[in-house]
Amino acid sequence: MDQLKELCNSLHLGDWVTKPVPVSGGLLHTMYAVETTKGKYAVKVLNPSIMKRPDALDNYIRSERVARSVSKNVPALPAKTFGGDAIQKAGDQWFLVFDWVEGRRLPADEIHADHCWMMGTILADIHLTDFQELGIEEDVTEVRPSIEWRTYLGKCQDVNEEWVRVFHENIDDLYEWDARSCEAEKRLGADSVMSHRDLDQKNVLWVEGNPVLIDWESAGFVHPAHDLVETALYWSGYDEARFKAFISGYTSKGRVLEADWEAVLANGFSGKLDWLEYNLKRSLWMECSDGEEQELGTAQVIETIRELSEYGERVPHIVKWLQDLSHAGEL
Repeated sequence: MDQLKELCNSLHLGDWVTKPVPVSGGLLHTMYAVETTKGKYAVKVLNPSIMKRPDALDNYIRSERVARSVSKNVPALPAKTFGGDAIQKAGDQWFLVFDWVEGRRLPADEIHADHCWMMGTILADIHLTDFQELGIEEDVTEVRPSIEWRTYLGKCQDVNEEWVRVFHENIDDLYEWDARSCEAEKRLGADSVMSHRDLDQKNVLWVEGNPVLIDWESAGFVHPAHDLVETALYWSGYDEARFKAFISGYTSKGRVLEADWEAVLANGFSGKLDWLEYNLKRSLWMECSDGEEQELGTAQVIETIRELSEYGERVPHIVKWLQDLSHAGEL
């Protein structure tokens, strides 16, 4: 809290009207609502463990540049800049400061086809945005290496019993999903666009029926078909009508994609597996800053394995939806 006060003083945000209130900041960082004599702000306290990574600071700087640029075309909320910088530091802690938005995230049971269609149009607008002025070059990377899951199983004495049981029961599937995603990445090739890359419900605030896109920290290059399908699944919740509404919104902007849809869906395992590995490291105190984060990592290990299993079961159905759309000339 002292560093938060130091931040407000150094940026001349005004005097606190009330003590900052913790609010939902997602699964990686903490967020505070800060009301001052000059306004109300959402201040994101960036995870210290993540900021120790050698490329973390540059990634945040880049992602905020993307958010500011795309905000000309879509309802994006970039961080405020001070002296030209979006990312701020007080003491040894890094922060992002946003203007406060009085909006709400939609729970899954309130998402309808019209929301999905609207989000499909917005994703297309992001993909159609010209980011060349930013001068961001895509890193040339090899296919990501396979993950040695049994290494983590060997470290899991003294952790949640359900964690160990679920992980052990699914370890053969983890290796299969990993191999499928690596092979799919080779098949898909190097086609890419700049995008948000994490545009699920938690990262959209609705203000009087209009969406505001937040949390651009994952912004970067991504295969367009992968981003389309993954984001459509976020919003549809595996409901066919909502999924097709999202795709319809996307193609209404003139974005037509041809892809190896089986490879696109197999590649969909990759991000979930990366998220699982990160949470294994948090749960095992390999990349973790405190007990609360360790408990969150443990919970996310169990939840992510469940999501991977459900995704694996649904992949054949989703491939058929996409093939039907392609045959109908709608994709």
